[in-house]
Amino acid sequence: MIDSATSAASPIAVERLREALRLAVPSLPDTAADESDFLLVDPPALRAHLEVHLAEDTGRVRITGTLDRRLVLIERLDGRWVVADLSGEPHSTRRWPARLRGHLALDDDTTWLTLATLDETAAHYFTRPAVTIAALYHPETFPLPRFPLGISALARAVRSTLLGEVRLLDMQLGVTLADLINEVGSNTPDILGVSATFGQHDLLTELLDTVFQLPDPPLVIAGGSLTVRNEALLLDRYPDLLVARGAGEATIQDVLAYWHGELERESIQGIGFKGAARGGGLALARRRTAIVPNRAQTDIHPELDLLPATFARDGAAQLECSRGCKSACSFCPRGHKGQWAGAEPSALPWLLGEMSLVFDRFPNISRTIYSVDEEFMGGGSDAVSRALDLAHTFHDADFRWETSCRIEQVYHPDRDVDWHRERAAMWRKLIELGLRRCLFGVESGVDSILTRFNKDTTAEQNAVAIRTLSALGVPTRLTYITFDPLMSEAELAESYAFQGRTDLLLRPLPHLPVEAIVEGVRDPDFVAEHTTGRRLHSGISYMLVSMECLVGAAYTKLAEQAGLTGAARPSMGRVDSRYLDPRIGEASAAAQLWIDRSFPLDYTLKSLEKVLDGEPRRAVRAARTVLKDSAFTVLGGMVDEIARTPAGGDTDQLAAAVASLLDREFDQLRELVGPEVRALTTTLPVRHADRLREQYARWTDSSGWQLINAADPCGT
Repeated sequence: MIDSATSAASPIAVERLREALRLAVPSLPDTAADESDFLLVDPPALRAHLEVHLAEDTGRVRITGTLDRRLVLIERLDGRWVVADLSGEPHSTRRWPARLRGHLALDDDTTWLTLATLDETAAHYFTRPAVTIAALYHPETFPLPRFPLGISALARAVRSTLLGEVRLLDMQLGVTLADLINEVGSNTPDILGVSATFGQHDLLTELLDTVFQLPDPPLVIAGGSLTVRNEALLLDRYPDLLVARGAGEATIQDVLAYWHGELERESIQGIGFKGAARGGGLALARRRTAIVPNRAQTDIHPELDLLPATFARDGAAQLECSRGCKSACSFCPRGHKGQWAGAEPSALPWLLGEMSLVFDRFPNISRTIYSVDEEFMGGGSDAVSRALDLAHTFHDADFRWETSCRIEQVYHPDRDVDWHRERAAMWRKLIELGLRRCLFGVESGVDSILTRFNKDTTAEQNAVAIRTLSALGVPTRLTYITFDPLMSEAELAESYAFQGRTDLLLRPLPHLPVEAIVEGVRDPDFVAEHTTGRRLHSGISYMLVSMECLVGAAYTKLAEQAGLTGAARPSMGRVDSRYLDPRIGEASAAAQLWIDRSFPLDYTLKSLEKVLDGEPRRAVRAARTVLKDSAFTVLGGMVDEIARTPAGGDTDQLAAAVASLLDREFDQLRELVGPEVRALTTTLPVRHADRLREQYARWTDSSGWQLINAADPCGT
């Protein structure tokens, strides 16, 4: 748990660094600590900065420890070391690794600053292994970055051990694949970690092909959603690879110990690897070790090395307040995500203070934190109080925030009226405390589909919850899966009708007590009085989404049992699938073409919405609504064409009709989007307007239809 009294990058911490430098070199000017207020979040940069200023006045420099307990060690010319804990906490309060016993002797552990004696073993531990953790990315598909939470949390896990040094490289932030390959080849780390997700298999294999051909390759561990789904394929191709199968913090710490010879490979938690078959034999077999449960991960917070670079490229800040989910939707492989567990809210104030210092240097970035939880609230008896505690923490740090939640946290038919009144009051209070928007996985408005998806919800439950949220004034993003391989024509028609309902999105009713809203959302007269008249599709985040048969998902097994699955597609961690009704399959394929043609433009708009406030943000949302309206028109046209095509017959005519529909609607969409974008660029800051013009030009100049494999298969 983070409980340091002082922000590590605060002016007080900088002054502590100056005091440590004076102890190392009494004659050193205080200017040596200039700019360290932001270098403190980036240990490799801080070390390089200090080495330049200290030059021949000292020996070696070590920067280690997590941001809340950053530890600076400077070797003096007399052989003694200055050891400074920039949090101001006494060294005695740190949990020093057992491996340092007998190798590090502090003169005084009751203070934050002391001289010490380090032998070569300790000096070695603080710098080895050299760890590089890289995140892959296709910038042409996702033009704006998000703070790389996964690799940043791993960096914190590494630094908490006081072992080695870790560098983070993120292709979102200007590092190309060629840069990454060159860096690993010329400055080969001891350990290379790689994070890969959907659509990045090509980048991953090109990198690994090169790395494993080096004369002395590093120890390589790969993680992320894609690698878990492609574990067997990757291990067969790269027998020396380790595949992280869970969140990764405990895994990377064990990998460090393994590199030092303190742990056997079979004891590394949460990996897949090639090893000797159980029971003996010469052939290598795929092996797995147990994943660390989410509830055992006591620290899931990130280091902030890359937050300034993310903001410099107009990216968004992300955090996690929990991990895992309390549900088991059939389309979502659960193996690497685990069951829900919440982080300790008391750990957040310090971290938000650190992030606030970075935000202060980028005043044009919206002070919004994106808590990327699968399920923000969880299922415990303290769910409401915990949610309110987190909201107060964000609010007290002067942040607005967004997150994700299950729909049954709003309306649950098995709960009594008091439960619903408490939840309604909670949602209204969360808005007061800065909740800017919340994502809900509705996924369908058809009961038979919801059962197949194992959502544990009903269409009526979704409808009442959506009405409740809108009446309470909760801004929402709704995810919805329009097509799935096992669906029938009747289900598709019913789903289309649900997306077109005008009785679900109500006007915000802040003047009404929550009791009236809880009762009114199930009263047709109340609904008719307060409806906005807008169709539900205008609130769906991404339209026309098709179910992906992901490797390891329960839904994929259902499709396989129906004889609908085909070849594996490692780039997306899925298998091909046919549709039980080929007519719907034609519509789904066309819908993906429609999505992919506009995805970079839509993603740019969505990303701009994340970093803007006020009127510019509202204008961006309006532009996205034009895209949604057009997609809904396309869906209606496809439903009509399916109805005109006999079941079991030739679909060639249907395919031609749908292709013509797409061409016709895209031409009309161009005419509608042009004025929206031109008006929007007049309200945006110049850098945002230029980026939007670039993506708009690419979109308008596009010809034909092609897949880019960019859509999130779970629609989130």
